[in-house]
Amino acid sequence: MSGRSQVGDDLGFHGSWRFTREYVVAPELIALFHDLYETAFGPLRTRAMGRQVLSAEEFSQQMTNADVLKYVAWTREGDPVGLAALTNQLSTVPWISPEFFAARWPEHWARGAVWYFSFLLAHPSQRRTRFLDQLVGVGVDALLAQRAVLGYDMCGYNDGQLSLGDYANEIARRATGVGADRVDVQNYYAIDFDTRTADPRRAATRTTGQDDAAGTV
Repeated sequence: MSGRSQVGDDLGFHGSWRFTREYVVAPELIALFHDLYETAFGPLRTRAMGRQVLSAEEFSQQMTNADVLKYVAWTREGDPVGLAALTNQLSTVPWISPEFFAARWPEHWARGAVWYFSFLLAHPSQRRTRFLDQLVGVGVDALLAQRAVLGYDMCGYNDGQLSLGDYANEIARRATGVGADRVDVQNYYAIDFDTRTADPRRAATRTTGQDDAAGTV
């Protein structure tokens, strides 16, 4: 467990929402945010070949790990309506290679200024407002002051079909004045052997035999 205090920091109001930075999220909030997480990420189980969805246990571990910062948005009535999770302890993100970041940004890495954005959640009631701009802005304020590097990933379905990559880049530019660069890409392929119409090995054998016979005439 990190040596950081588990008591959250009140970041005050930004726009219509009050924000706090939490280190360990209360159990009742974990359940609420997991419901939002499942709604947002659950469909990717069948839309992405790489695993995109944390299990309930993994999600809970992220919420109770003090090395993962959780920026929580609250309405004026005190209802939690959004969360952004990020960390500079990249070993807590099981699907990435910390060594990649250490090699690519050694100066940033040496001073603890390489961060990874795990996920962002917003209650459906907030999605038609500038809520995401405020949530992202609050989450990256400290990173701007640190002159940090922030990484994140997005599967092909979200990036290509839903254009969330362009949307995220637009939000980042509005919040920070800096856009994202694509630093890596991974393609997944599959071969469906049930679609073949003939055995290519037999066809090759027959062709070779015919060629050999023609050559000896």
